[in-house]
This record gives sequence, structure tokens and C-alpha cells, in this order.
Amino acid sequence: MHPTPTPTLGPDGPAVSRLGLGCMSMTGIYSPADPHEAAATLLEALDSGVTLFDTGDFYGDGANEELLGQTLAPHRDRAVLATKAGVRRTAEGLVPAGSPNDLRRACEASLRRLRTDHIDLYYLARIDPAVPVEESVGALADLVTQGKVGRVGLSEVSAATLRRAHAVHPISVVQTEFSLWERHVENDILPTLRGLGGTLIAYSPLGRGLLTGAVRATTRYEPGDFRATAPRYNGDDLKANLATVDAITRLAAAKSATPAQIALAWLLTRGNDIVPIPGSSRRPHLRDNLAALDLRLTSADLAAIDAAVPDTGAQGARYSDHGIALIDH
Repeated sequence: MHPTPTPTLGPDGPAVSRLGLGCMSMTGIYSPADPHEAAATLLEALDSGVTLFDTGDFYGDGANEELLGQTLAPHRDRAVLATKAGVRRTAEGLVPAGSPNDLRRACEASLRRLRTDHIDLYYLARIDPAVPVEESVGALADLVTQGKVGRVGLSEVSAATLRRAHAVHPISVVQTEFSLWERHVENDILPTLRGLGGTLIAYSPLGRGLLTGAVRATTRYEPGDFRATAPRYNGDDLKANLATVDAITRLAAAKSATPAQIALAWLLTRGNDIVPIPGSSRRPHLRDNLAALDLRLTSADLAAIDAAVPDTGAQGARYSDHGIALIDH
């Protein structure tokens, strides 16, 4: 079974596949990436029924958008392109850049790199504390009026900020981390978003590799891999989290599935207004993830998963202190 375009980006947005593709890792965020394999993965995803491709102008300083533009431009009518702006990457980490001028310039640059005349979904990647969200969203609304942007989204925001933003212009999508062990969105953000008719795009649905079983206590991260400074991927926090991963792995074996497929299938049970975007830079990983669409979890399976995964989620913060300061405003 291939992805079917049942979800939409907001109540009146374009239909998208049940699983999207997160493209950040295709330009070496976690480890060196092969651009030829990444391009082949994009095309195989498209031919497998994936329609939603998610990138950002700060992924590889624009290289990620360049890759998508070069590869997908000949197939533009089959791809729903989502990208983000509103931050700059520095040696210290991400820095907010959400002024109207910042966003206008960023949009023009993204359009050039993506080789398109419009962006289907344009996100404010982070809230700039120096700029009222109403001003940032107002600039994005202007881009919609100009035909350069189709739908407006927000990333990593609080429910209160979502309501403020939506009062200026309809927010079709919120993107945030959501997985078996990162469920903060269920408290306030998801109910608020649903009340507004929006769609949730779930990034890092596999816990940045941890829920696949690929990360172990002996794992040494590549230079530049941000997981090296994120608490839950290191030390005692990691050891505690691996116990949960091992439990999911046992459940997966009983279903003749992989732990990644269990994690994705679980997310797919949370509602058709939730679209996971697992990241894949290689075709075997893509195929493994898409196989989750064929996996059916019974009520007994879901109960076993609930028993295996702590209600509190993963142990340890998901970002360093600098990263935490930029989210949930």
C-alpha cells in the first residue's frame, strides 16, 4: 500500500500523502550525506506516492532547498513543497530572524533555490521575541496575497501564540516534534489546532533515529551532529531511553515489523489530521518507513505500546539550553 492523499493542509488546503518526507538529513545535518542517493530517494518517494516534501532555508544554508529544486522541479505538479524561514544558523546555533523584511527576502531566495514560482506551505520556523508574531504572520499573509505562498504554517509554538497568529491570517499547519515519546503537543497545541481546523505535521517521528534502534549507548555522533549536545541522546538519559527502545523493538519483532514501523504506525492512529514526516536520505530507510502504511495495530498492540512507553516520554530535554530557548513561545 502506498501513501494516499487523504489529509489536507488545513481545512481547504491541498491534499497530501499520509506520510511526508522530511528532507533535512539530505544535506548532512546528522552525518555526511550522498547527494546522488538523496536525489534518488526524493524521486523514489515521489514515485511511491509521497507528495509532501519538507525543507527549510537554514538546512545546509540553502543547500537542502537547492537539492529539492534541482530534483523535483521537473515534477513540480506532483510535489507539495513546504519550507521554513525566520531563523539564521550561526556558530552558536539558530538565531531568530522574523521581521517582515527578513521574511520577504527569505521567501525570494527560497523561490529561486526551489526553482518554483510559489511555495505551497511556508512556515515561520521560530518565533522572534523581538518581533510580535502578528507582524511576522502579516508579512506571510502578504506573500499569500502576492501568490508566492499558498498556505501559512508555524513551527514549535505555544497554543496562545497559535491563536494570536490565526487571528491575523489562517494558520493551516503547525509543525512540531511528535512521537511515541514526545507527546507534549497533545496537551494544548493539538486541541487548539484542531479547533481552528489545522493540520499537525509531526517531525522527528522516529526520535531522530533513537526509535529505530540505530542509536546505542556506544554511539559516537559525527562532528556537527546536534544530538551530541541534546541531553536525551547522551549519558544516563540515553541509557534510560534505550530501555524503552528495547521494549518497542520486542513488540516490533512480535509483529514481524521494525521499531520504526511500530513508531510510525502508532502516530498514524492518532488522526488523519496528523502527517508524520520521517527523515530519510537513503532509499532503504524510505522503503522501511513506507511499509508502516501496511502495518495495522490492534487495540491489544496499542495497549502494549502504552505499557512500554512512559507517560512522561523520553528522559532528558530534546534540545540543548540554546535550542530550548527558541521553542514553545
